[in-house]
Amino acid sequence: MSIALFLPFIFCAFVYWQVNKETGQIYSNIESIPSRPAALVFGAGVGSSEARDRVLAAVALYKSAKVKKLVMTGDNGEIYYNEPIAMKRQALELGVPSSDVICDYAGFRTYDSLYRARDIFELNSLILVSQRFHLPRALYIARSLGLNAIGFCADRSSYGDMARWYDLREFGAAQAAWLDILSKRKPRYLGAKEPVFPSKN
Repeated sequence: MSIALFLPFIFCAFVYWQVNKETGQIYSNIESIPSRPAALVFGAGVGSSEARDRVLAAVALYKSAKVKKLVMTGDNGEIYYNEPIAMKRQALELGVPSSDVICDYAGFRTYDSLYRARDIFELNSLILVSQRFHLPRALYIARSLGLNAIGFCADRSSYGDMARWYDLREFGAAQAAWLDILSKRKPRYLGAKEPVFPSKN
């Protein structure tokens, strides 16, 4: 059998490794993570355990004075489905002031969320809050976009059988992330700038 048949798989495996080698700046201990101006909290489905744990982790960062603002980014593509608002409500219930929680309603993909964090919300230094399976890809995209980002691990549950599915999904997601960076794709929606920290000038 010709080795050429295996070349696509070998290439995809290399891309997966390239994207997922960003593990050196992932923290799980809140005491050891450096401070940043803001945390970017990725949506993971309204009402899911993953989304709940991400908000809990982000609020812990906020209450430990590791960040000043929380940016909830996610899907708002349907009238009755709004990830950012659901996450904001949870953060407010946990005692974070509304003025310190910002919603990004066009974070349909990780790449879009990070691109918009840079170009719409004018964030250059931030903590990415997600589960460990997702953080290497998020950090790869962030660094490729010129962001000074570190990751905070939000794993507070085992997530059952979904954990294996997430690992499989990351293989395909790594290819998409690599192509997004290579093609310099722009997000589906950009719009006017909404700086998280407006200039006082």
